[in-house]
Amino acid sequence: MIPDEKKEEVRGAADIVEVVEDYVKLKRSGRSWKGLCPFHDEKTPSFHVTPDLGIYKCFGCGESGDVFNFVMEMEGVGFVEAMRSLADRYGVSLPEEDAEEFDEEHNLREGIYHALKYAGVFFYRHLMETKEAQKARDYLQERGYDRKIIQKYGLGYAPSDGEKLYKTALDSGLNEEYLLEAGLIKPSNRGDGYYDAFRGRLMFPIFNPSGKVIAYAGRVLGKEKTAKYINSPQTKVYNKSKVLYGINFAKNDIRKTDEVILVEGYTDVISLQQYGINNVAASSGTSLTPDQMKLLHRYGDTITMIYDSDSAGQRAMKRGINIALREGMDVKLLDLPEAEDPDSFVRQFGKDSFLELKREESEDFLSYQIHKAKDEGRWEAPAEKKKVISEILESIAHMPDQVSRETYVQHLNSKAKIGDRALFDELGKIRKQLKDERKKARQREKRRKEREVRRQQEEQQDAGDQRPQAPVPHSVGFNDQPATEPQKKNQPEPPKKRPNYEKELIRLMLMYDRDMIGYIGSQCNEQQFEDKQLREFYRDIIERYKDEKEVSVEAYAEREHPYPELVGEIVLEEHSVSERHHEKIGVQYKKDKNQYRTAKGALKALKIHYLDRLQVDLYERYNSSEEEDERKKVMKAMKEAGRQRTLLQESPIDELFPDPDSDAAKKVSEKVFEYKMKHEREE
Repeated sequence: MIPDEKKEEVRGAADIVEVVEDYVKLKRSGRSWKGLCPFHDEKTPSFHVTPDLGIYKCFGCGESGDVFNFVMEMEGVGFVEAMRSLADRYGVSLPEEDAEEFDEEHNLREGIYHALKYAGVFFYRHLMETKEAQKARDYLQERGYDRKIIQKYGLGYAPSDGEKLYKTALDSGLNEEYLLEAGLIKPSNRGDGYYDAFRGRLMFPIFNPSGKVIAYAGRVLGKEKTAKYINSPQTKVYNKSKVLYGINFAKNDIRKTDEVILVEGYTDVISLQQYGINNVAASSGTSLTPDQMKLLHRYGDTITMIYDSDSAGQRAMKRGINIALREGMDVKLLDLPEAEDPDSFVRQFGKDSFLELKREESEDFLSYQIHKAKDEGRWEAPAEKKKVISEILESIAHMPDQVSRETYVQHLNSKAKIGDRALFDELGKIRKQLKDERKKARQREKRRKEREVRRQQEEQQDAGDQRPQAPVPHSVGFNDQPATEPQKKNQPEPPKKRPNYEKELIRLMLMYDRDMIGYIGSQCNEQQFEDKQLREFYRDIIERYKDEKEVSVEAYAEREHPYPELVGEIVLEEHSVSERHHEKIGVQYKKDKNQYRTAKGALKALKIHYLDRLQVDLYERYNSSEEEDERKKVMKAMKEAGRQRTLLQESPIDELFPDPDSDAAKKVSEKVFEYKMKHEREE
């Protein structure tokens, strides 16, 4: 086991703002930082990071926690793996892994990462040291890539020998399973072993935002009749629809400029970044996807697309426009001179010429589409012009907010001279059509999943599997009751919302020191808390109170899991009264004008809900009991619980919970009834 002091050393060394900014574009907001939540889709930032406490909190979806929680969620790893990742990043040494701490899934993921890292060193050495890789070195030299660039981007060469990586890795003691799961080897069609997935290709490692190698792309060299690029298959650490090439190098510059330049090729990214244009990324060998656009939007609000001028490039650009607009981004497009791509242009003309061209020639998506239509002779032909307008309206229809849609419709009207009403009518039809198409797509996906479930059941039955099968959800008819969806394997149920009155009691105990802890502790006990984690939190506070240890927000924010996460959920608020508001009205608002009265209200709710649960439990005991004496005893307890609940419900809180006999409480009570005229407050 890793000692607690080492965990706290990692927590203290890790900069939570820096870690979160690997995934989220943050802006300072008072004492905290604010950005778009990475855990759910949103257009308005509600995700807060508070470095003073070392915690984050989303007020949209409720996710919260500390730096360990964040890495666990974003990387899909366990606590120990997250801690080791942060320790490596911030130079904290940890003891060797205890094998018992790591489950099979963790070991497999770590094995995949290790295999990918091993392959990177293998490919790099073959690029730099072997005669066979001379053609790859010549190719890179033509593009002006020196050793420094090659090292930075981890470029390499996969030898044409079909088993070179496989055999070398095995000789080095690397597990065959990890190589296979990483997509580095494939099983032989003859069924007698494995062969390398990449052979005779220039290798480009693909990194996740935090800089780990998660996949490879291999480029053919020469004029062989084969695919120009092949990519790693989807694995437990790589999903190509959620990855952008170069994002690990570009993310900070995208934040600074609030813009990402999106290109098509790996060499486009490397060349632009080599010339100092760093806010650039590329879709990882795929058509642009909504998940990739969400990733980009976390870092910046503007996207400038530079795609090839051929038909495939233009089709990809049109799809990308609609995806970016649906994500709520500001979309610009740029055409380079004929026969040029970003790689060749910047190498020939340099950084300043590229930036000048981008500044002067970039267009918003509407102007760009009209400009292209005019170049193609489509804008003057009535039938073709109508198609162009429909295409533009379809793009506008993807915009999430009404103001943007109306602004662009008016912009279109100034170009097309048709009339707002006709354009808005057509836009309404297109939006309805898109809505219907999305609905049908969801239904198709549902049917596909149903077919997949049936297929798996049939395969199990054919194999003689007699285990009970999950029910197949049927399609819901107009008068049908919806069927219960089968629970996905290993998917936890949605977390139950914690009672506010229980959180309030913990908050008061954290914020108002020993007098408040003693007061609340004398009025209730841990068994009256319904939420298990809050019950443990209460018990821990009482224990620390008895031992005369510090109880505060800061103390628990530095504790082990799950305390920092709970502190974030309990203490942070999305909206707070302006610190300057009191200067205007002469009164400073405080949430707890009388913290003891706040405690009384929460105590009353706590006890009422506890008695409700108790009555349910007693009722179940009464029905299940077969002995008469036991039933009488339970009935008596039910009546007493009912009497106590009625008393709590009908009695004023000041009678139920008298003020504590302390100087601090008396001062609070006196302040509640103190009121000054405005001229008195100004004196």
